[in-house]
Amino acid sequence: MPDTLAQIVKRYTDAHGGEGHVLTPIKGFSFIRTDLRRQPAHIVFKPVLCVVVQGAKCSIFGGRRFDYRAGEALVVSVEVPGLSRVVRASAAEPYLSAVIEFDPALMREVMEGLPAPPALSGQVRHGVFVTHFDGAMADCVLRLARLLDTPEAIPMLAPMALRELYYWLLTGPHGGDVAGMVLGNGHAQRVIKAIHVLRDQFAGTVRIEDLAAIARMSPSAFHRQFKALTAMTPLQYQKQLRLLEARHLMLAGVANAETAAYQVGYESPSQFSREYSRMFGAPPRRDVVAMETTA
Repeated sequence: MPDTLAQIVKRYTDAHGGEGHVLTPIKGFSFIRTDLRRQPAHIVFKPVLCVVVQGAKCSIFGGRRFDYRAGEALVVSVEVPGLSRVVRASAAEPYLSAVIEFDPALMREVMEGLPAPPALSGQVRHGVFVTHFDGAMADCVLRLARLLDTPEAIPMLAPMALRELYYWLLTGPHGGDVAGMVLGNGHAQRVIKAIHVLRDQFAGTVRIEDLAAIARMSPSAFHRQFKALTAMTPLQYQKQLRLLEARHLMLAGVANAETAAYQVGYESPSQFSREYSRMFGAPPRRDVVAMETTA
């Protein structure tokens, strides 16, 4: 009987450490495996397709929660901070997923070759959604996984499998949304340009009016479209980036709580500590010690 995707992921992760995030020789293609239900992890999601092979997971962006399980995939088409947690996993049936980072250049090449490119929506929709993952798209991911047994074939065949995957994604029910956010020139893409500026300058003072000008919108329209896309306001987005970076600096041992607060743009260490506790559930020093103990 041919290998299933779950069998391949298990075999590959067994040979490469077993637990955690396992990279493969195919650029942007990786596996995640864990035998345990996990505490929520705060991360900045890149544009990505996360296919659940076994088990279940939930992710939260702003006030929106997305639950997805085997046979479903989370599609993230905009860079956004969020919280993710494995909710179904065991030693007998570990959580398994295949992750494909979007390649905008390759996706654009596929879209330009479509006889009827997906129509871009005039409205900014949420940059994250869950979709069923079966049929042709599932076959593409299975072929990518099988290529790991023949590394010499990867340079030739992996791009072909990815092109086909993008074809089915762009011609599917969410094709217009994906094209508009990853590739398009509409409202969503203009908001994303402003998001990139906010991301790159998160430690500084960023005015909503300036971001709105980048998106070529009024401040009120920009605020509304930004929240529709990311499920949070620009200030909430900036705050999450600041706190995630501060946590990274402290865990890396390059800054204490007070220094990290100033480096990411806080003027008040006490305000930093309050907002940090609200996001991570413990004050900075206690949280870092707990993270280091469980690492």
